[in-house]
Amino acid sequence: MTSDQSAVSGQPPAPLLPSSPPLPLSVEVIVIDNASSDGSAAMVRERFPWVRLIENRENVGFAWANNQGIQASAGQYVLLLNSDTVVHPAALGTLVAFMDAHPQAGACGPRLLNGDGSLQPSAHPMLTPGREFWRLAFLDGLWPRAAYRQERWDTVTPQPVEVLKGACLLLRRAALDQVGLLDDRYFMYTEEVDLCYRLAQAGWGLWLVPQAVVTHFGEASSKQASEAMYLQLYRSKVQFYRKFGGRPRVALYKALVALAYLPRLAAAGVASLVRPAWRPQARLFRRLLLDLLRM
Repeated sequence: MTSDQSAVSGQPPAPLLPSSPPLPLSVEVIVIDNASSDGSAAMVRERFPWVRLIENRENVGFAWANNQGIQASAGQYVLLLNSDTVVHPAALGTLVAFMDAHPQAGACGPRLLNGDGSLQPSAHPMLTPGREFWRLAFLDGLWPRAAYRQERWDTVTPQPVEVLKGACLLLRRAALDQVGLLDDRYFMYTEEVDLCYRLAQAGWGLWLVPQAVVTHFGEASSKQASEAMYLQLYRSKVQFYRKFGGRPRVALYKALVALAYLPRLAAAGVASLVRPAWRPQARLFRRLLLDLLRM
């Protein structure tokens, strides 16, 4: 899926096509262009005429666009791959071989690296209000189940996980047929969490396969996310808790987020009196807390 990602990597996106060697697999490549304006669609048409290109007139969101690709595909496995990625040699074949050898695996993902080669979080525990508060309070290192310490994992042993990142996610068609596609009511964020939850509930395994390596440049851009994207992240999490936990879970989550952010708002407010550079941060925290009331 493409959507103005050239600013991240410095070049138009073509993650899988030039970075993977010839594969002993039957592969179809489908590119969903989410109304990009950076020349991505034209580049795909010109350089890769054998690729099936689906162009959307507007940005329909991550879930909707990926569902278009899934429905247009016919393979036993479906690989969801962001345009801001580079697939290392043999990564795709390694993921497929793992799925072939583990028929109860509904999905697997690679070890993700940042653009500088450092380790990027590739999986995380399932969302719960308690884990979210622990993370927001910077206490996740004290409770092993609150976060995966991937730097302690070896690079050759596949690990069962609860949530895989959607930047590069290999899915079994039979599992998708059972649990359904991505929920396109999420415009951005948490879609893969929702899908992983449904896969696990249906008895499918989720695995991180560290021998397969993919570089994901988008994590760097997410650190510079706009205020709207920051707020959308929390809206999507509220949507997830409402779907699977109902009003009590939503109320608990909102209360815990408020408990974590009120001290931040107070600190940023005081700091902004001395240093004006803190004012945008204080404004963001204030808007988030007000937005929580309307979610």
